[in-house]
Amino acid sequence: MMDSSTKDKEFQPPPDFVQMNNLAGENVGGKVLFATDDWFAPAENLLEKSDPEFKAGLFTGFGKWMDGWETRRKRIPGHDWCIIQLGIPGVIHGLGVDTLFFTGNHAPRISVQAACLKPEKITLPPRMNKTGTAATVEEFNAAEKLNSEKWDYLLKMTELRPGYAESNHNYFHVTSRERWTHIRLNMYPDGGIARFKVYGTGQREWSSCGPNELEDLLSMANGGVCLGYSDAHFGHPRNLIGLGRAEDMGDGWETARRLDRPPILKADSKGILQVPGSEWTIFRLGHPGLITHIEIDTNHFKGNAPNSCRIDACILQPKEEREINNKWAAQQGLKWKPLLPLTQMHPHRRHFFDATLLTLQEVITHVKITIAPDGGVSRIRLWGFPRPLPKSIV
Repeated sequence: MMDSSTKDKEFQPPPDFVQMNNLAGENVGGKVLFATDDWFAPAENLLEKSDPEFKAGLFTGFGKWMDGWETRRKRIPGHDWCIIQLGIPGVIHGLGVDTLFFTGNHAPRISVQAACLKPEKITLPPRMNKTGTAATVEEFNAAEKLNSEKWDYLLKMTELRPGYAESNHNYFHVTSRERWTHIRLNMYPDGGIARFKVYGTGQREWSSCGPNELEDLLSMANGGVCLGYSDAHFGHPRNLIGLGRAEDMGDGWETARRLDRPPILKADSKGILQVPGSEWTIFRLGHPGLITHIEIDTNHFKGNAPNSCRIDACILQPKEEREINNKWAAQQGLKWKPLLPLTQMHPHRRHFFDATLLTLQEVITHVKITIAPDGGVSRIRLWGFPRPLPKSIV
């Protein structure tokens, strides 16, 4: 169950779970399978990665153009709802519901349900361009076979705040630690929502992975998650573990320019700039493992790639991680051992490192990535073999 308090959260920072992965994003394969109504704007808009837009004076043949999911004013019994297939099945830690620009037409209340389904149970017809339509009898009958009204509740019916700049972000903590594949989002009775995000960690079936199968243990699809960082001015470090290669600079981790850079920069014989500061981010791997290959991709970062990068690693038990309680800046020296030594980076390039260049041949659970002096990286892959923790640690 979930804390459904809707007290005014103005001036409060977002909860910690917002730095986790959005398991429902269209950019990771999330998709809408069914919606009762898409009259003003289709439910697919809920899952877009970009921030909502408002276009004054723009109308379609069905009404005002809105960047979100907006249903017609309901004049029949019931309420509107949709079914979303997560792009990455996993454990949900929180929900983000953005009502931006829906000021006189936002959904007054919502609830959220979830299920863990096998692909063969999904027989819904494909959705086409749905604007200006409602679900057909055929679509309703197919959706009813999923019995989604009986799915587990992650969020009981609760109020949403309207889409003004000071009130559009609605966040809800999730305490369930089960694995989910599908979401039912209920609006009561109708209205609009701009974006819907499902924050959590991917969870795959590791039992089907052989001991000698090479896996990207850092990937969000395999359960990797960002725990902390020093700076994310232009792009969040969770992008580093996204699927595929980055689409653009906005799809990577990029920091502000550090103000402690010397007026005149100097480098050593290896091309490493001699600067006092650096930026860092910390991740938990999706599974403990032995890292044998690393890829650091600065794709799209042509004039703003970092000069150097290093990766350190350690083993942290869940209790130890909880005790840090997101205060990673004060724990930078915690158990870290060098995995990839300080290495020069180049713009707009994929850098590959095999086991002969790595300095740690031990099972690890966490990594700290440090770039200097600042800049942007699009993706980092840590390829290795899933392994249990040493018996001396378990």
